[in-house]
Amino acid sequence: MLTTLRTPYTDTRAGDLAWCLDKEPLPALAVLDIEVGDDLGLRAKVGLRLLGASHQVLVEAGRGACSETVACIPGSQAPLPFGVAKRVGPWDYEFAARIESLSRGSFAGRAQELLALVADHPHGLAGTFPGDPHAFTAMLVQCADGGVRWRTWHAYPQEGRLVTTRTRVIVLN
Repeated sequence: MLTTLRTPYTDTRAGDLAWCLDKEPLPALAVLDIEVGDDLGLRAKVGLRLLGASHQVLVEAGRGACSETVACIPGSQAPLPFGVAKRVGPWDYEFAARIESLSRGSFAGRAQELLALVADHPHGLAGTFPGDPHAFTAMLVQCADGGVRWRTWHAYPQEGRLVTTRTRVIVLN
């Protein structure tokens, strides 16, 4: 699903993003609630939430739930981590982030490619900002191999930077 977000940027730089787990649902500009499943019998409820140039993912499966938030979090001085692996309740949680710096032409091409990937995907949510077709936040989720995985992209065309995250949660027995 592709939507135009009716708000200006709230996160103005890639370096302003922070990460946290288990935050309560935050007010969202766009939401996609879906159920996903895999061949191993895992079923999960997933809430994809666009918070401006930020995201929040809520996952409920098996005996537990977790939430991931990547946003400008008031009071947080911690930068976005490049990798996290930890146990969260009945989950194994893995997170990775990367910040790419791209030329103007490369950025525009990459933005179009990513928006095309997510826009019509039944498990994808993307929001563009007024004033710049390459300013967007996008998310894509899937369920496979006993876990739930998602990828996100946060575009900062004024900097030529693209923040990409990958997350995987595996339900432990």
